[in-house]
Amino acid sequence: MPAEPPIEVPRSLAEAFAILAAAPHRPVAGGTDVLVQIAGELGPPPERVIDLWRLDELRGIGLEGDTLALGALTTYTEIRRSAVCLEHLPALVDAAATIGAAQIQNRGTLGGNIANASPAGDSLPVLLAMDAEIVVGGVRGEQTIPARDFWVAYRRTALQPDELVLRVRIPLVARREIRFRKVGTRRAQAISKVVMALAWRSSPGDGGWSDVRVALGSVAATPIRATATEAVLDGAAPTAETAERAAATLAAEIQPIDDVRSTADYRRVVAARVLHRLVRDAGGW
Repeated sequence: MPAEPPIEVPRSLAEAFAILAAAPHRPVAGGTDVLVQIAGELGPPPERVIDLWRLDELRGIGLEGDTLALGALTTYTEIRRSAVCLEHLPALVDAAATIGAAQIQNRGTLGGNIANASPAGDSLPVLLAMDAEIVVGGVRGEQTIPARDFWVAYRRTALQPDELVLRVRIPLVARREIRFRKVGTRRAQAISKVVMALAWRSSPGDGGWSDVRVALGSVAATPIRATATEAVLDGAAPTAETAERAAATLAAEIQPIDDVRSTADYRRVVAARVLHRLVRDAGGW
């Protein structure tokens, strides 16, 4: 096992920014992923580490008008226990509940899931489907990056080396509903083979859908939106015919890969069936 890299422990966000500006460091919060990296099992081990766990400036869950804001150090356990999240974004609670076991949920953070940029990150399709914004910052100030622009390639983000994820802002749109589903080898403590979030707004009149979002993980190099499938669902009602057409479109639209966890054919079929079930559930049949 490689030697443990040197670790900086800033006492404030300003100090963290200064450390990153001086030299690249691997940010660590809960540390649930970095030990695999230090062991050399996930790319080269980091040369330097910066521990962010003590920075209370990066914590907190709350409403800011019609936006739900979550600090980067918000843990999955805090999301699961948050009355605000349960009321306004239960799909994110569902996603947090699928990540690891209790020990991982107590330490793992939303900001870490975002910055690690794994295409199998369970929270990421929810953020995509809800048009979340990722607020990042460094010595040059803050900027806001839409989730759709944040994951630029496999395990690569739009973050600069001297920037950190600070918080996530999720707009709470009137009449928007969202559902989450994960498929893994086991019911718990499994890396996803397919993970999906489906969001829409229902018409108060005919029940037709608008503003549809179909977001997936584990089927491409990054979390993705299935825009052709969204077009099939947009303007339609959640009927049996709609579910069949959407599932067929999704199976044709995505181009998953074969890897150690699953085959491309399995992912294509399962993604289509998951979407079919979500549309059926939304239609109540």
